[in-house]
Amino acid sequence: MLKNINGATLKKMIIAGASFVEESKQAIDILNVYPVMDADTGTNMFLTLKSTATEVNNCATNSLEDVSQAIARGALKGARGNSGVILSQVLKGISTVVGQTENVTTKVFAKALKEGSEIAYKAVTKPQEGTMLTIIRALAESAQSISKKVSDFDEFFELILKDGEEVLQKTPEMLPVLKKAGVIDAGGRGLIVFFTGCWKALSDDTTFEYSFDDNVGMDANEAFHASLDVMEEIEFAYCTEFKVIQMKPKTTESDIDKLREKLLQLGDCVICVGDLTMVKVHVHTNEPNKALGYALEMGELYDLKIENMVEQNRVVRNKSTITQKQLKPFGMVAVSPGDGISEVFDELQCDYIIRGGQTMNPSANDIAKAVMSVDAKDIFIFPNNKNIILAAEQAQDLVKNRVIHVIPTRSIPEGIASCLAFNPDATLEDNLFALKASFEKVKSGSVTYAVKNIEIDGFELEAGEIIGLNNKKIVAKSKDIEDATIQLVDKLVDDESINITLFYGDKIEESEAESVKEKLESKYPLCDVNIINGGQPIYYYLVSVE
Repeated sequence: MLKNINGATLKKMIIAGASFVEESKQAIDILNVYPVMDADTGTNMFLTLKSTATEVNNCATNSLEDVSQAIARGALKGARGNSGVILSQVLKGISTVVGQTENVTTKVFAKALKEGSEIAYKAVTKPQEGTMLTIIRALAESAQSISKKVSDFDEFFELILKDGEEVLQKTPEMLPVLKKAGVIDAGGRGLIVFFTGCWKALSDDTTFEYSFDDNVGMDANEAFHASLDVMEEIEFAYCTEFKVIQMKPKTTESDIDKLREKLLQLGDCVICVGDLTMVKVHVHTNEPNKALGYALEMGELYDLKIENMVEQNRVVRNKSTITQKQLKPFGMVAVSPGDGISEVFDELQCDYIIRGGQTMNPSANDIAKAVMSVDAKDIFIFPNNKNIILAAEQAQDLVKNRVIHVIPTRSIPEGIASCLAFNPDATLEDNLFALKASFEKVKSGSVTYAVKNIEIDGFELEAGEIIGLNNKKIVAKSKDIEDATIQLVDKLVDDESINITLFYGDKIEESEAESVKEKLESKYPLCDVNIINGGQPIYYYLVSVE
C-alpha cells in the first residue's frame, strides 16, 4: 500500500507515463477524426512527454520541488501541437501543486489534477467539451471525491482512471464530429494512457527504463540551461541556503514546521526539509539575517551560502541591454512544409523559416529558438497550420528580449498573403491589423489521400482515394489527383476570384502541374493561374484562391 509519493517515485511515474504513450502513439494517432496524414495527436503528446522525461531524467536531485520544476520546464520546452500544448499545461498545474509540498498524498494529487485542469482550460481560447480538456476535468473531479475516502495510490488511480474511461467513451455524444466519425477523442485517450503509465509505475515489481528512440522528434540528449538571462525583476534579492545540525535539546519536530512557516513569511522558493538530525533550508529573501536567526534558535548552522541575485541579474541585464539596442523593430518567422514554399517566404523577407507542418508540428521550444535567432524586438509568427498556433503562443514564455505576435494563419496561402501585407515602415499596431486582415480574404484548400475507409462530410471514402479539403472539410473525392484538384478549385472560385495558385508537392511532376494549370486557365479565363513547386510532403497540391 502506497500512501505517499516522493520525488524519486514522481520521476518514475513521468518516465513510465511517457513510455506508455510512446508505445500507444500510433493507436492514438489513428483516432484522428479526419482521414488525412495529420493524425499526430499521439505523436505530439509523446514528443511533449519525451522532453519532459528528459528533464526529469537529468534532474540532479529527488526533491519534489526540483523534480516538479523539471516536469514543468520539460513539458513547456517540448510542447507541440494542440494536444502537446494542452498536456504541457496539465503538467504545469500538477507540478505547481506537487512542488509546493513535501508529502504528496492522494488528496494533494487530487488538488494537483484540479490545478492542471484549470490551467489547461485557460490555455485554450474557446474550450470545447468532448476533448482532452473534458477528460482532465473528469479525472480531477473524480480524484476530488475519491481522495476523501481512499489513501492508497494504487486504488486511487484505478478508480479515477475507471471514471475517466467512462467519460472518454461518452465524448462522441459531446462532440458531433466524433460521433459522425465513430471515434472517441484522441487527446483524451492519450491522457488516460499517460496516467495509466503513471499508475503502473507504482508497482513494486515493475522496472521502467528511459530508452526512447532519439531519431523521433527533438534530440533527447539536448540539455536545458537555466540561467539568469531568463529572470524578470528580482523581488527577493538573496538566495540563502544552509543546513541546521546539532539540534538543541529543546528542539522538536514541530519546530521544523514552525521554521518553514517563518521562512514563507520572509520570501519565496522555500525548502525546509529534514528531521532532528539535520534540516536543509533554501529561501529567496531580502532578510537573510532573519532566516539565519530563526534557524539558530534550533541548532548550529552549517554549509552556509548567500548569493546576491540582484547583482547577478544586473550583470546579465547590462549585457542584454547592449544586445537589445542592436535589435531592429520587426522580424518575421514562418512555418513551411517544403523547400519551394520556404523559398517563397524567403523572398517575402521572412527572417527565419521553420520546417514543419502536418505530421511534423514544431514545438514551443523550436519556435522559441527561431525567434531568438532573429535580431528584432517585435516578431510576427506565421504558424500556417491551426495545430501549431497554440505552440507558437506558448513560445513567448521561453524567449527573452523579444515580443512574439502570433498571426493565426491556418494554411500556407494565408501565411503568404499575410506576409505580403507586412510594411517595415508602418507602426506595430498598423502591421498587426494589416497582417490579420489580409489572410482572412484568402480561400485555402488542399489535395491529399484518405488513409482509411470512412464515411464523413457526406462522402464514403476508401483508403487511398484522393480527396480535396476546404478548411478541413472534405468537398471533393476522386480516383484521380488532377480531377480532385479541379473539383476543389471549383468549390473555392467565385465571381470575385482573380487569382489561383497551386503549390505542387514532392510527389507531383512539373508536367502534371502544368496540365492542371492549362485546364484551369481554360475553365477560368478571367483568373490568373500560377503553379509553384512547393515541395511539401503528403499534400499533392495546396491551393490558394483570391
